Amino acid sequence: MEHLVMKYTATPFKRHDARLVTTLACAMLLWSMPGCGSKTSEQAAAPEVKESITTKIKINELNNEAIALDQHRGKTIFINFWATWCGPCIKEMPSIERAKNILKDRNIEFMVASNESVEQIQGFATKRNLDIHYVQLQNLEELNIPALPTTYIIDPAGELVFSETGYREWDEAANIELLTKIIDSHE
Repeated sequence: MEHLVMKYTATPFKRHDARLVTTLACAMLLWSMPGCGSKTSEQAAAPEVKESITTKIKINELNNEAIALDQHRGKTIFINFWATWCGPCIKEMPSIERAKNILKDRNIEFMVASNESVEQIQGFATKRNLDIHYVQLQNLEELNIPALPTTYIIDPAGELVFSETGYREWDEAANIELLTKIIDSHE
């Protein structure tokens, strides 16, 4: 018997056949085993649940009343994340107010959100005297905002369609056009 095994494996062509058969057998075995990340047909057919950005952002009015951004569905939401100590944020605020006034008859809600205390936000609002909707952000860290100012624009369907970190003059023609295109794409 040993002589037959030696003869079979000693022939180059037959050695190749033995390797091929072994490789195919291993491949079939691995293919038939359920692995990490393999899905059954039922799992593959299940829709992927994606959390809306409107449910991720936790904000309150300055009277501590929670705001559910989902209740603003059907409206474009402009939300600027800022702080009272942030120079570029403060510089950007008047342009946000002007953009809000330019688009006052359009289907858009402007908010500026800080995670500072209500007293700090109210003090800033009183000192600056800007007609802007100030809100208190409850979960800045969870949103992974890299720096301030950061602006999100959420379309009427609740999808984040624009995100930018850095200062911008929001009342400039190109930026008003950007906002108008987002609003118009859902009217």
